[in-house]
Amino acid sequence: MLRSVHRPNPVVVVGLLLASACASEDDARQYVERTYDPNDAYVVLLGTGTPNADPERWGPSLAIVANDVPYLVDAGTGIVRRAAAAAERRVSALDATRLDRVFITHLHSDHTLGLPDLLLTPWVLEREVPLEVFGPPGIARMVEHLLAAYEADIRRRIDGLQPQNATGQRAVVHEVGPGEVYRDTNVVVTAFAVEHEEWPLALGYRFAIGDRTVVVSGDTRPTEEVVAACDGCDILVHEVYSDAGFAGRSQARPGLLVLYHQLFWGTPDADLVEEVKAGFDGPVVSGRDLDVFRVGGGF
Repeated sequence: MLRSVHRPNPVVVVGLLLASACASEDDARQYVERTYDPNDAYVVLLGTGTPNADPERWGPSLAIVANDVPYLVDAGTGIVRRAAAAAERRVSALDATRLDRVFITHLHSDHTLGLPDLLLTPWVLEREVPLEVFGPPGIARMVEHLLAAYEADIRRRIDGLQPQNATGQRAVVHEVGPGEVYRDTNVVVTAFAVEHEEWPLALGYRFAIGDRTVVVSGDTRPTEEVVAACDGCDILVHEVYSDAGFAGRSQARPGLLVLYHQLFWGTPDADLVEEVKAGFDGPVVSGRDLDVFRVGGGF
């Protein structure tokens, strides 16, 4: 949970959330991209919600897009339809058939309810490759049971009147811990441990895209692991509570701070941004579903 921010030279402090002031959310939203270049890198917020059934904010999930290739983080409710909405608007990488890898931060239901959707819907729409799933211990058992739950549906789709391919519904699961977990020609993904309730292991992820970096905190209390992962990063996507009841401070160095998975308790976006900006003079945006941010956008 992001508690406060401060940026001397530029440093972000993740600690006790400061008092609310006047609103400047309209100014902050200048960092939301209106165009899309398939040769560039972006963060796309697919869902910014919480367990609350907010119709304006779907389950927590986002995409890092590099060279028109998507890398999903978490699988909240509605992930495939949110991706389709982003693809319709401009982000071609998020076509359903191209959703084939996801990095799960932890196993809370709000971060994983979209997994069966991600396993099966792109397959029904003719994805041919298995879904690669990365996550903490327990994710393999979860995926195994989800596929077992839909076994009858899968069998009928493969053997029925309009047969599907027999590969795109499968999953290749990697149970991972801190350290490098994935590498290809676009990105290097490093996981780091964060503190979240009683989970034995919850993860954040650092995406290195050439000389640019995106860090996703996952759900966490203030922790030095986020600081170390972000140090100088272009974009930090951080969970946030608007509540002064939690203490603790740590430092990070993002070029752009994107607030995500907001537990508002009635606090408007603009007020939340102002609470953070009371101690942080860098760019900060309270993210909304389908917001797009260019990585290294000259913030």
